[in-house]
Amino acid sequence: MGFFERLLKIDRRIIFTLIAIAIAMPLFFDVSMYVETTSEVRGVFTAVDTLSAGSKVLISFDFDPGSMPELQPMAESFFRHCFSRDLKVIVMGLWPQGPLQANWALDVILNEPDIKAKNLQYGVDYVNLGYTAGNEVVIQRMGSNIHAAFPADYYGTPLDDIPLMKGVRNFDNIDFVYNLSAGYPGTMEWVQFAADRFRATLGAGNTAVQAPLMYPYLGKRQLVGILGGMKGAAEYEVLAQRPARGVRYMFSQGIAHAVVIFFVIVGNVAYFATRKKRKES
Repeated sequence: MGFFERLLKIDRRIIFTLIAIAIAMPLFFDVSMYVETTSEVRGVFTAVDTLSAGSKVLISFDFDPGSMPELQPMAESFFRHCFSRDLKVIVMGLWPQGPLQANWALDVILNEPDIKAKNLQYGVDYVNLGYTAGNEVVIQRMGSNIHAAFPADYYGTPLDDIPLMKGVRNFDNIDFVYNLSAGYPGTMEWVQFAADRFRATLGAGNTAVQAPLMYPYLGKRQLVGILGGMKGAAEYEVLAQRPARGVRYMFSQGIAHAVVIFFVIVGNVAYFATRKKRKES
């Protein structure tokens, strides 16, 4: 059996193993790669970067663990950016799992040395309001009275007893709203109620599948910007000059694609190299 015939008979398990190694290896190392930033991502970054210290930012986690690879890096880089600029962060979720996703992201960022040195306090610098059922009706109710929509925080503390929430009654007291969305309820509902009805300044981070549906809202300035998929997360990290999980995921994905392309080329070369011999036999 010739060389090219052996290539055509490579066990597929070898290919799967090489792809698994290509995906996994970059996740264990700090990597750097060029990521071109887009105006959509720069819109969100600039909106946050121009807020003055002490401004209040509301982040709605509207996704579950199934969308973590795309949206969790967006959450972590956004938290890092907010805390580095001494912004006050209010977290909530329209999905039951959302507040837990927020806590996981907070655990990562609050333990980074530069953020940990700030000695941020729960209830003063950040708060997790938890989840309230009702989908877009919750957003509508928040436009009138956030304390009515969330009587207590994630841990059961009445909002009136939380220093950060005193004086925060509705969207008029929120300087920026950021929605991380994997479906319904999500960005579309935040646009329709928070941005359109109550004139909230809104940015979004969406899964790659959902992001194209949100682009029409950019043209009308109903959204200041969009982070789309894993690429959007990596772009935000690059803009913040803090490459982290999003960049690693992109690098890992790129290596895996290179391995697949390599085997596609090898397979085609081997096929055409042995075609004449197969016809003769």
